[in-house]
Parts: sequence; structure tokens; C-alpha cells
Amino acid sequence: MLKKTLALLLLLAGAAHAATYTIDDSIKIVGKEDTYKIAESGTTTMEYVAAHYQLGLSNMIEANPYADPIVPKNGTNLVIPGKVILPDTVRKGIIINSAEMRLYYYHDNVVDILPIGIGQLGTDTPLNWVTAVQRKKAGPTWTPTAKMHAEYRARGEYLPAVWPAGPDNPMGLYALYIGRLYAIHGTNADFGIGLRVSHGCVRLRNEDIEYLFNNVPVGTRVQFINRPIKYAIEDNGNIYIEVHQPLSRTADEFETFENLPFDFTKDELEFFNNPEINQVILKKALEERTGRPVWLNPPNM
Repeated sequence: MLKKTLALLLLLAGAAHAATYTIDDSIKIVGKEDTYKIAESGTTTMEYVAAHYQLGLSNMIEANPYADPIVPKNGTNLVIPGKVILPDTVRKGIIINSAEMRLYYYHDNVVDILPIGIGQLGTDTPLNWVTAVQRKKAGPTWTPTAKMHAEYRARGEYLPAVWPAGPDNPMGLYALYIGRLYAIHGTNADFGIGLRVSHGCVRLRNEDIEYLFNNVPVGTRVQFINRPIKYAIEDNGNIYIEVHQPLSRTADEFETFENLPFDFTKDELEFFNNPEINQVILKKALEERTGRPVWLNPPNM
């Protein structure tokens, strides 16, 4: 039954296509927004739409807070949040922003933006770490830890000592190893992209990890960041902010439907005090947390 369910979800997910943008140092925002109307007849999942537009499920849920996150009502117009503020950090190699569940790969004056799944609460993906791709492997095997065996036994399930390579492997078909405990890899369950579902590793859809496997050299720099708030001041003076829900840090935070508190940095607080920013728009952006860039200093406001 589980395999049939996974197969159906994989079918509904559709095919992903790369989100790649040519950039230079002056470019701070890439992509564009779109809309998608759920057909009046039939059943279209939110995951199908997310995968079609190269987004994670969390990206779609943030941008469409009043839509059903599993199967939106027929006729619903969904916002496609394809416009993105690039993280304010070194543009080199792979940048993983866990808070927005996106991976950025900078190379050859372009950036590829890929949605990811990250670690569950208690088995978190690193939040502030600089490392490198140490090795790559096609057809990885998976060796569950003693803790993972215990978790599965508690549910009446059992894992093999080593899960063999293949399409049913939870690590998917390709892996980039970035340390003794962590990897960037594929998955056999695409519906986890944009969610906290792994045991700490970074998951991608199969098409995306295959792309990285074929294009990312061993030795590539990898940086993990945790920035639910991104902002940019463009050369023309326009100011934007992109706000995501912070990652939950406790079981209570994970279970709540209320907005979680931000741990504002000194730089963020200084940015908020910019006299050109419309404080009403800023406050609304911090409350709504749509994951979409918001213009903070429009004229005639």
C-alpha cells in the first residue's frame, strides 16, 4: 500500500525544470511571479504545482495561506512565488538557506535555484556551517544509524543494515557527500521537498540532484545559512524584503499555528530603521510572511 501511495504521489508531482538565471554583482532579485488556476474538474495537488514550477511545498503554502495545502479547491488561483531575493552572502559554490528551503548554486555567472527538504526537528540540518563537497556517488547506499533503527522499531517497522542502491533507496540515485554525517542527495519520496522530513541531510527531487551531480565538482564550497528574512536595495533605490516563517526550535513551536518569533540580527534592525522604508508595509510583511519580495518604498505611499 505504501509503495502504491508513493508511486501515485511521484506521478502527481510532474517533472521539474531548472530555475537558472544569469547574474552579475548588481543583480539582487531574480525570477518572476506567476499564477496557476486549479482546474474546475479533476484533482490537482499542491505538490504537483510546486514541482512543475521548481518550488518546494513550503514556498507554495507560504504564498497561498488560504488555499488547501494538499489539494486546493477547484478553481483556486494560486500565486507562484518565483521571484526571489538572492541571499546576502558570498556568491560562490552552493548556498543552502534552510529557513526558505532553497539551495543556490553559483557558477559561471549564473545561479541555479533548487527547492530542498531538510532535517526534522531533533535531527536538524546544519544552520551555520561552511564545508565542501568531499565526494560524489551515483547509486548511493544508505546505512541507517542505531537511532534510526530504534525509531523504526518503535513503529513496528524494520530497516536493513544497509539499504541497497536503487530507485527505492531513501537517498535516491545520486549523492554529494559534504561531511561524515551529511549529504545532499535525492529521494524516493518527492512530496518531502519543501518540508522538514530528513534525518539532517538535504533532499532534492531526482532531476535536481542529477543536475547537481553532473555539474558540481568535488571540492565545491558549501555554506549553510538560516535566514528567514532577506532584503535588498537595488541600484535604482527600490527596497525589498522577503520574509519566511522561521524554523521551529521546539516541539511546541513545531505544533503551533501561530507566527514564530524572529531573532533579529543587528544588520536587520539597522535595515528596518532606514527612513525611506514605509513602516506600515514593513510591519505587514513581517506579519504575513508570504516568502515573496515586498516593495518597501513605493512612490506616493
